[in-house]
Amino acid sequence: MIPPLALVHRFRPVQLVQHERRTGFRAPFVAVEAEVDPAAPQTVLEIRSGTTLLTVTHDVRRRRVHLDVHLPRRSRRIRSRRHGGLGAPAAGLALTLTGRWLTAWTRDAPDAPWTARGKVHVTDFVEVRDPAFLADLEVLEPQGALTSRSGTFGQVGLRDLHLVTYADGSPYVRDGRHHVTVTQAGPGFGDTAQTGVWSWDAGTDDLRPEALLWWRRDGLVQGDHAVHLVRDGEQWHVLASTWGDFDRTRVAITHTTTADDLLSGEHVLEGEELDLPRPPGRHVGVWDPHLVRIDGTWHLSWVAARKFFDFRPALGRAATPTGPWELVGVVEDRSATEGGVIVETDAGWRLLASDGPENPRGLRQRYPAFDLELNEVGALDAAYGTNIPWPSVVRLHAVPSVWAMLTFDGTEYGGPLPGYGTHGDVLVLRSDR
Repeated sequence: MIPPLALVHRFRPVQLVQHERRTGFRAPFVAVEAEVDPAAPQTVLEIRSGTTLLTVTHDVRRRRVHLDVHLPRRSRRIRSRRHGGLGAPAAGLALTLTGRWLTAWTRDAPDAPWTARGKVHVTDFVEVRDPAFLADLEVLEPQGALTSRSGTFGQVGLRDLHLVTYADGSPYVRDGRHHVTVTQAGPGFGDTAQTGVWSWDAGTDDLRPEALLWWRRDGLVQGDHAVHLVRDGEQWHVLASTWGDFDRTRVAITHTTTADDLLSGEHVLEGEELDLPRPPGRHVGVWDPHLVRIDGTWHLSWVAARKFFDFRPALGRAATPTGPWELVGVVEDRSATEGGVIVETDAGWRLLASDGPENPRGLRQRYPAFDLELNEVGALDAAYGTNIPWPSVVRLHAVPSVWAMLTFDGTEYGGPLPGYGTHGDVLVLRSDR
């Protein structure tokens, strides 16, 4: 089917500030970082919209970091007793707004990793996802800083890497580079992350950020992710999972069609929720879409969840990308399997997925392969890391058959405060090494 795949590269492109600017933000994903002036009594970084001021302060003498949310009739100071105290004055200070969360960061040296020192659910005070709030959003000049940078927030890790494809499942290549949608991790779970489009020199560790995508839903700009981007003629089909406002009650899949160039710049999209068939029994959500047209029929793989978090792969067929969808089946003997991709191999079309460590014994930490009737017909021979890495594979050469996989692991970032969701390292596997 696919030759054995071995790990050849591991790396982590951490970048708090991605596209530099002080104004003109289209989504609640903003970052400012500064080199602390050790001669100043304090360093202050501020993000403002109208009469709302979001602030992080580093008190050099007391070696403390705290956040402030200032509103016209209400203010709140947030100190973390456990994480806000420093052993020594910080060399770097940062403030990030990522969806619903405001986070303070420090680092010990210019090239050292960032550590989260304070975090607040800022939408308890002000709705930062409102387009009216975003229209006035700006980063103010830092106080007590030697140098600074500000702009759109980037990521502390990458996960959910999906190759951008044509409708027939073949990889989309521009200027000799493959393209990939990724979940750009923030300092926490789904509501701190966003979608990026990156270009990749396939099979290598050359992975570069190109574009950012957000969604306007329910009147708010959200950082949805776990996305598949499909080129169909002169337009894009964009399928996204609604993790941006996840509250442990529901996740859906939306579909967007656009002719805009989504491989560069920043875009706010609007999607329609797909009406997917519900498997028998309890059902709370769907995510991880992957769409391919095979012999004139659209095939969609997704994850169907019985509860959070008990989930398994599903497959459907339809005449159009928006349905109505016929349910082919659900893999009922799994409870932690996701990341499905539909790919053509020498053995025919296969739905590849990732069996996480929480599955039943014998179905853990492996990449199962299913045919288009959802019969399990084998498994990839490939290195399996931590978390639930997706099997995003691509054929590099036909003769001899050489394949590569671009995936991720569960390595977290930012210290103990952010919690689950800051993963992961990027992993590249190849079949010829």
